[in-house]
Amino acid sequence: MVSARTARRLAAAAAYGGGGLSLLGAAGYGLLRLQAKLARRTITGRPLGGPPDPDGLYGSDDGPPLSFVVAGDSAAAGYGVETPEETPGALLAAGLAEVAHRPVALTTVAQVGAQTADLAGQLHRAEAAAPDVALIIVGGNDITHQVKLSESVRLLVDAVRRLREAGCQVVVGTCPDLGTIRPIRPPLRWLARRASRQLAAAQTMAVVAAGGRTVSLGSILGPEFEAAPGELFSEDQFHPSSAGYAHAAAAVLPSLIGALGLWAPGDEIPEPVRGDSVLPVSIAAVAAADHAGTEVAAATVGGRAR
Repeated sequence: MVSARTARRLAAAAAYGGGGLSLLGAAGYGLLRLQAKLARRTITGRPLGGPPDPDGLYGSDDGPPLSFVVAGDSAAAGYGVETPEETPGALLAAGLAEVAHRPVALTTVAQVGAQTADLAGQLHRAEAAAPDVALIIVGGNDITHQVKLSESVRLLVDAVRRLREAGCQVVVGTCPDLGTIRPIRPPLRWLARRASRQLAAAQTMAVVAAGGRTVSLGSILGPEFEAAPGELFSEDQFHPSSAGYAHAAAAVLPSLIGALGLWAPGDEIPEPVRGDSVLPVSIAAVAAADHAGTEVAAATVGGRAR
Protein backbone atom coordinates (compact mmCIF):
# COMPACT_ATOMS: atom_id res chain seq x y z
CA MET A 1 0.00 0.00 0.00
CA VAL A 2 1.20 3.52 -0.82
CA SER A 3 1.10 5.92 2.13
CA ALA A 4 -0.36 9.42 1.83
CA ARG A 5 3.06 10.85 2.72
CA THR A 6 4.66 8.88 -0.11
CA ALA A 7 1.99 10.02 -2.56
CA ARG A 8 2.57 13.66 -1.62
CA ARG A 9 6.34 13.23 -1.98
CA LEU A 10 6.01 11.62 -5.40
CA ALA A 11 3.61 14.28 -6.63
CA ALA A 12 5.90 17.03 -5.32
CA ALA A 13 8.85 15.49 -7.14
CA ALA A 14 6.80 15.45 -10.32
CA ALA A 15 5.59 19.02 -9.87
CA TYR A 16 9.04 20.50 -9.27
CA GLY A 17 11.08 18.20 -11.47
CA GLY A 18 13.07 16.91 -8.53
CA GLY A 19 14.20 13.51 -7.43
CA GLY A 20 16.08 10.78 -9.19
CA LEU A 21 13.50 8.18 -8.24
CA SER A 22 12.90 5.54 -10.88
CA LEU A 23 9.75 3.46 -10.88
CA LEU A 24 11.35 0.24 -9.73
CA GLY A 25 14.83 1.30 -8.69
CA ALA A 26 18.18 0.41 -10.23
CA ALA A 27 18.95 -2.28 -7.66
CA GLY A 28 15.68 -4.09 -8.32
CA TYR A 29 16.27 -4.12 -12.05
CA GLY A 30 19.85 -5.29 -11.70
CA LEU A 31 18.94 -8.22 -9.46
CA LEU A 32 15.86 -9.29 -11.39
CA ARG A 33 16.97 -8.68 -14.96
CA LEU A 34 16.90 -12.39 -15.85
CA GLN A 35 13.41 -12.82 -14.45
CA ALA A 36 12.18 -9.82 -16.41
CA LYS A 37 13.75 -11.23 -19.57
CA LEU A 38 11.92 -14.52 -19.11
CA ALA A 39 8.60 -12.76 -18.51
CA ARG A 40 9.09 -10.60 -21.61
CA ARG A 41 9.83 -13.68 -23.69
CA THR A 42 6.60 -15.32 -22.48
CA ILE A 43 4.54 -12.24 -23.34
CA THR A 44 6.10 -11.35 -26.69
CA GLY A 45 6.17 -15.00 -27.69
CA ARG A 46 2.43 -14.78 -28.32
CA PRO A 47 2.09 -11.75 -30.61
CA LEU A 48 -1.38 -10.41 -31.40
CA GLY A 49 -2.63 -8.58 -34.45
CA GLY A 50 -2.61 -4.79 -34.35
CA PRO A 51 -5.67 -3.10 -32.84
CA PRO A 52 -8.55 -2.52 -35.26
CA ASP A 53 -9.49 1.03 -36.24
CA PRO A 54 -12.70 2.05 -34.42
CA ASP A 55 -12.82 5.68 -35.54
CA GLY A 56 -16.09 7.02 -36.84
CA LEU A 57 -19.51 8.27 -35.79
CA TYR A 58 -21.49 6.46 -33.09
CA GLY A 59 -25.17 6.86 -32.27
CA SER A 60 -28.19 7.58 -34.45
CA ASP A 61 -29.60 10.68 -32.76
CA ASP A 62 -29.63 14.08 -34.41
CA GLY A 63 -27.63 17.09 -33.37
CA PRO A 64 -24.00 18.16 -33.56
CA PRO A 65 -21.69 15.29 -32.62
CA LEU A 66 -19.59 15.27 -29.49
CA SER A 67 -15.89 14.87 -30.27
CA PHE A 68 -14.23 12.13 -28.21
CA VAL A 69 -10.48 11.43 -28.34
CA VAL A 70 -8.72 8.36 -26.93
CA ALA A 71 -4.98 8.70 -26.32
CA GLY A 72 -2.30 6.65 -24.62
CA ASP A 73 -0.94 3.14 -24.97
CA SER A 74 -2.11 -0.27 -26.15
CA ALA A 75 -4.76 -0.51 -23.42
CA ALA A 76 -6.34 2.66 -24.81
CA ALA A 77 -6.01 1.46 -28.41
CA GLY A 78 -7.64 -1.91 -27.71
CA TYR A 79 -4.70 -4.13 -28.57
CA GLY A 80 -5.78 -7.77 -28.34
CA VAL A 81 -9.31 -7.59 -29.81
CA GLU A 82 -10.40 -8.52 -33.30
CA THR A 83 -13.20 -6.10 -34.21
CA PRO A 84 -13.51 -2.30 -33.88
CA GLU A 85 -16.65 -2.69 -31.77
CA GLU A 86 -14.65 -4.45 -29.05
CA THR A 87 -12.16 -1.63 -28.49
CA PRO A 88 -12.58 0.58 -25.42
CA GLY A 89 -12.96 3.64 -27.63
CA ALA A 90 -15.90 2.16 -29.49
CA LEU A 91 -17.56 0.86 -26.33
CA LEU A 92 -17.27 4.25 -24.66
CA ALA A 93 -18.34 6.23 -27.73
CA ALA A 94 -21.46 4.11 -28.04
CA GLY A 95 -22.20 4.56 -24.34
CA LEU A 96 -21.75 8.32 -24.51
CA ALA A 97 -24.01 8.57 -27.55
CA GLU A 98 -26.72 6.62 -25.72
CA VAL A 99 -26.61 8.90 -22.68
CA ALA A 100 -26.12 12.21 -24.52
CA HIS A 101 -28.73 11.49 -27.20
CA ARG A 102 -26.23 12.91 -29.65
CA PRO A 103 -23.81 11.34 -32.10
CA VAL A 104 -20.24 10.87 -30.89
CA ALA A 105 -17.28 11.23 -33.25
CA LEU A 106 -14.44 8.99 -32.07
CA THR A 107 -10.80 9.77 -32.84
CA THR A 108 -8.19 7.28 -31.61
CA VAL A 109 -4.59 8.45 -31.42
CA ALA A 110 -3.41 5.85 -28.89
CA GLN A 111 -0.52 3.67 -29.98
CA VAL A 112 0.77 0.25 -28.99
CA GLY A 113 3.91 0.61 -26.91
CA ALA A 114 3.39 4.30 -26.19
CA GLN A 115 4.87 5.93 -23.12
CA THR A 116 3.75 9.15 -21.49
CA ALA A 117 6.42 10.96 -23.50
CA ASP A 118 4.45 10.07 -26.66
CA LEU A 119 1.31 11.95 -25.56
CA ALA A 120 2.53 15.28 -26.96
CA GLY A 121 2.73 13.86 -30.48
CA GLN A 122 -0.61 12.10 -30.12
CA LEU A 123 -2.36 15.28 -28.99
CA HIS A 124 -0.88 17.19 -31.91
CA ARG A 125 -2.80 14.82 -34.19
CA ALA A 126 -5.90 14.92 -31.96
CA GLU A 127 -6.24 18.70 -31.97
CA ALA A 128 -7.73 18.64 -35.48
CA ALA A 129 -10.76 16.86 -33.99
CA ALA A 130 -11.40 19.72 -31.52
CA PRO A 131 -12.27 17.22 -28.76
CA ASP A 132 -14.97 17.88 -26.18
CA VAL A 133 -13.65 15.09 -23.96
CA ALA A 134 -10.53 12.94 -23.97
CA LEU A 135 -9.59 9.67 -22.32
CA ILE A 136 -5.92 8.97 -21.59
CA ILE A 137 -4.69 5.57 -20.44
CA VAL A 138 -0.93 5.47 -19.96
CA GLY A 139 1.82 4.48 -17.55
CA GLY A 140 2.44 0.76 -17.87
CA ASN A 141 5.18 1.17 -20.49
CA ASP A 142 6.84 3.86 -18.40
CA ILE A 143 7.37 1.24 -15.71
CA THR A 144 8.72 -1.42 -18.04
CA HIS A 145 11.09 1.13 -19.62
CA GLN A 146 12.35 2.47 -16.26
CA VAL A 147 11.11 6.04 -16.80
CA LYS A 148 11.59 8.25 -13.75
CA LEU A 149 8.30 8.71 -11.95
CA SER A 150 8.73 12.47 -11.72
CA GLU A 151 9.24 12.68 -15.50
CA SER A 152 6.29 10.40 -16.23
CA VAL A 153 3.89 12.47 -14.14
CA ARG A 154 5.23 15.80 -15.41
CA LEU A 155 4.58 14.76 -19.00
CA LEU A 156 1.07 13.59 -18.12
CA VAL A 157 0.30 16.93 -16.45
CA ASP A 158 1.54 18.75 -19.56
CA ALA A 159 -0.91 16.74 -21.68
CA VAL A 160 -3.85 17.30 -19.33
CA ARG A 161 -3.21 21.05 -19.13
CA ARG A 162 -2.87 21.28 -22.89
CA LEU A 163 -6.27 19.68 -23.37
CA ARG A 164 -7.94 21.69 -20.61
CA GLU A 165 -6.63 24.96 -22.04
CA ALA A 166 -8.27 23.97 -25.32
CA GLY A 167 -11.61 23.55 -23.54
CA CYS A 168 -11.51 19.74 -23.50
CA GLN A 169 -12.60 17.71 -20.48
CA VAL A 170 -10.06 15.04 -19.50
CA VAL A 171 -10.39 11.63 -17.84
CA VAL A 172 -7.23 9.64 -17.11
CA GLY A 173 -7.25 5.90 -16.49
CA THR A 174 -4.33 5.55 -14.09
CA CYS A 175 -1.53 3.02 -14.41
CA PRO A 176 -2.85 -0.55 -14.18
CA ASP A 177 -1.51 -2.97 -11.59
CA LEU A 178 1.26 -4.88 -13.37
CA GLY A 179 1.37 -7.25 -10.41
CA THR A 180 -1.60 -9.11 -11.88
CA ILE A 181 0.31 -10.12 -15.04
CA ARG A 182 0.78 -13.89 -14.75
CA PRO A 183 4.13 -14.18 -16.62
CA ILE A 184 5.67 -11.77 -14.08
CA ARG A 185 6.73 -13.92 -11.11
CA PRO A 186 7.58 -12.97 -7.52
CA PRO A 187 9.58 -11.10 -6.41
CA LEU A 188 9.46 -9.03 -9.62
CA ARG A 189 5.67 -9.12 -9.41
CA TRP A 190 5.75 -7.47 -5.98
CA LEU A 191 8.04 -4.71 -7.21
CA ALA A 192 5.88 -4.17 -10.29
CA ARG A 193 2.76 -3.92 -8.13
CA ARG A 194 4.39 -1.42 -5.79
CA ALA A 195 5.66 0.70 -8.69
CA SER A 196 2.27 0.59 -10.42
CA ARG A 197 0.47 1.82 -7.33
CA GLN A 198 3.01 4.55 -6.67
CA LEU A 199 2.63 5.84 -10.20
CA ALA A 200 -1.18 5.59 -10.08
CA ALA A 201 -1.31 7.59 -6.83
CA ALA A 202 1.03 10.27 -8.18
CA GLN A 203 -0.93 10.44 -11.46
CA THR A 204 -4.16 10.94 -9.51
CA MET A 205 -2.86 13.84 -7.44
CA ALA A 206 -1.27 15.58 -10.40
CA VAL A 207 -4.19 15.13 -12.82
CA VAL A 208 -6.81 16.40 -10.38
CA ALA A 209 -4.63 19.43 -9.62
CA ALA A 210 -4.41 20.08 -13.39
CA GLY A 211 -8.20 20.07 -13.77
CA GLY A 212 -8.82 16.50 -14.91
CA ARG A 213 -10.47 13.42 -13.42
CA THR A 214 -8.94 10.02 -12.80
CA VAL A 215 -10.31 6.51 -12.70
CA SER A 216 -8.24 3.86 -10.95
CA LEU A 217 -7.91 0.92 -13.31
CA GLY A 218 -6.02 -0.90 -10.57
CA SER A 219 -5.57 -4.42 -11.83
CA ILE A 220 -7.32 -3.43 -15.08
CA LEU A 221 -10.18 -3.90 -13.05
CA GLY A 222 -9.90 -5.56 -9.77
CA PRO A 223 -10.18 -9.13 -8.57
CA GLU A 224 -12.07 -10.23 -11.68
CA PHE A 225 -8.78 -10.40 -13.58
CA GLU A 226 -7.15 -12.39 -10.78
CA ALA A 227 -10.08 -14.80 -10.67
CA ALA A 228 -10.62 -15.29 -14.40
CA PRO A 229 -7.35 -14.61 -16.27
CA GLY A 230 -8.28 -16.98 -19.06
CA GLU A 231 -11.40 -14.95 -19.82
CA LEU A 232 -10.26 -11.37 -19.16
CA PHE A 233 -6.70 -11.51 -20.51
CA SER A 234 -5.91 -12.03 -24.19
CA GLU A 235 -3.66 -14.77 -25.53
CA ASP A 236 -0.45 -12.87 -24.75
CA GLN A 237 -1.36 -12.94 -21.00
CA PHE A 238 -0.61 -9.22 -20.79
CA HIS A 239 -3.32 -7.25 -22.58
CA PRO A 240 -7.04 -7.51 -21.80
CA SER A 241 -9.41 -9.58 -23.89
CA SER A 242 -12.63 -8.14 -25.31
CA ALA A 243 -14.34 -9.05 -22.01
CA GLY A 244 -11.52 -7.36 -20.11
CA TYR A 245 -11.88 -4.16 -22.11
CA ALA A 246 -15.62 -4.23 -21.48
CA HIS A 247 -14.93 -4.31 -17.72
CA ALA A 248 -12.59 -1.32 -18.04
CA ALA A 249 -15.04 0.63 -20.21
CA ALA A 250 -17.81 0.08 -17.67
CA ALA A 251 -15.63 1.66 -14.99
CA VAL A 252 -14.59 4.64 -17.13
CA LEU A 253 -17.93 5.54 -18.73
CA PRO A 254 -19.51 7.19 -15.64
CA SER A 255 -16.53 9.53 -15.34
CA LEU A 256 -16.79 10.57 -19.01
CA ILE A 257 -20.49 11.21 -18.51
CA GLY A 258 -19.77 13.30 -15.42
CA ALA A 259 -16.99 15.24 -17.12
CA LEU A 260 -19.38 16.26 -19.89
CA GLY A 261 -22.07 17.25 -17.41
CA LEU A 262 -24.53 14.68 -18.73
CA TRP A 263 -25.76 13.52 -15.33
CA ALA A 264 -29.12 14.78 -14.07
CA PRO A 265 -28.80 17.66 -11.55
CA GLY A 266 -27.61 16.40 -8.18
CA ASP A 267 -26.36 13.04 -9.46
CA GLU A 268 -22.71 13.99 -8.83
CA ILE A 269 -23.23 15.10 -5.22
CA PRO A 270 -21.18 12.68 -3.07
CA GLU A 271 -23.44 10.01 -1.61
CA PRO A 272 -21.96 8.03 1.32
CA VAL A 273 -24.48 5.24 0.74
CA ARG A 274 -22.79 4.37 -2.57
CA GLY A 275 -19.30 4.75 -1.16
CA ASP A 276 -18.72 8.39 -2.12
CA SER A 277 -16.67 10.60 0.18
CA VAL A 278 -14.82 13.91 0.21
CA LEU A 279 -11.14 13.51 1.16
CA PRO A 280 -7.88 15.42 0.86
CA VAL A 281 -6.48 14.61 -2.56
CA SER A 282 -3.42 12.83 -1.14
CA ILE A 283 -5.66 10.43 0.81
CA ALA A 284 -8.04 10.00 -2.13
CA ALA A 285 -5.12 9.20 -4.44
CA VAL A 286 -3.91 6.43 -2.14
CA ALA A 287 -7.41 4.98 -1.77
CA ALA A 288 -7.91 5.00 -5.55
CA ALA A 289 -4.61 3.23 -6.20
CA ASP A 290 -5.75 0.38 -3.95
CA HIS A 291 -9.38 0.16 -5.18
CA ALA A 292 -9.84 -0.40 -8.90
CA GLY A 293 -12.57 1.58 -10.63
CA THR A 294 -12.40 4.49 -8.17
CA GLU A 295 -12.84 7.98 -9.63
CA VAL A 296 -11.09 11.01 -8.15
CA ALA A 297 -12.25 14.50 -9.15
CA ALA A 298 -12.34 17.95 -7.63
CA ALA A 299 -15.38 18.74 -5.48
CA THR A 300 -16.95 21.86 -4.01
CA VAL A 301 -18.19 21.51 -0.44
CA GLY A 302 -19.62 24.44 1.48
CA GLY A 303 -18.40 26.80 -1.23
CA ARG A 304 -14.80 25.57 -0.93
CA ALA A 305 -12.87 23.55 -3.46
CA ARG A 306 -11.82 20.09 -2.21
